[in-house]
Amino acid sequence: MIYVLGGRGRLGQAIAAAYAPNEVTLPERSVYEAWWPPGAEQDVRRFFASAPSGSIVLVAAGVLDPVLSESEHQRVNVDLPLRVIDGACSAGLRVVTVGTVMERLASHSNRYVAAKVKLAQAVAQRAASGLPVVHAQVHTLYGGGAPSPHMFLGQMLAALKSGQSFEMSPGQQLREYHHVDDDVAAMRTLFATPLTGVLALSHGEPCTLRDLASYVFEELGAMHLLRLGARPEPPDDNFATVLPRPAFLSHVEFRPALPGVALYMKNLLTNAIIAHD
Repeated sequence: MIYVLGGRGRLGQAIAAAYAPNEVTLPERSVYEAWWPPGAEQDVRRFFASAPSGSIVLVAAGVLDPVLSESEHQRVNVDLPLRVIDGACSAGLRVVTVGTVMERLASHSNRYVAAKVKLAQAVAQRAASGLPVVHAQVHTLYGGGAPSPHMFLGQMLAALKSGQSFEMSPGQQLREYHHVDDDVAAMRTLFATPLTGVLALSHGEPCTLRDLASYVFEELGAMHLLRLGARPEPPDDNFATVLPRPAFLSHVEFRPALPGVALYMKNLLTNAIIAHD
């Protein structure tokens, strides 16, 4: 059984859709939202006490917006998954938490990334002590719903919808964009392995934000809206590091990012994709 905490999010929904109904369980948020204070691991253990042998708990719940308070990021992105790990592992289950590759690529740190770094360090310590726990660092996801407004794709979408100029840096930053269904395949592959510790779900073929934006605006006939170089290049982003594809993902097929994102944006503009709540 796969238990998904955070079943209303992009990845949680896609994971749930990939499994038969009798293979996946999505507890309501009201079940787990209070599992963050010290001592809550006992509640977690009781909840999973009757889980089938070999079950996995995927902690996809979290907050992404870096403008939220540090305490909110600590509570949801660090304390909650750690209580789940301690409680579920004591009940004999394996736990997979979700982070971001920016934990290892960004020299600067916003509240979201800083919280995920703390979680990754704690997961690594627990894995080293023998607990069956994995922290999966994911790249930027698209597909399965509209992008968050504060994300790069969300900002591009807003400009395309409104017909206003899209101002960005020269765009030399490197990024991997993954369709959420491809990362579901990567997760399923990870679930089938005995791996523990901190892992990046990379395909090893990043693009620059410049190439991505240029491709999307060109495909949508909106190059006149794109203003490359209108904003300064961030000094401490990732401009050179390419994360290699791990061996356990060697057989997972990832669709090419540029045409994949362009089709996704086109579908959003024609209302073929319903926005996430």
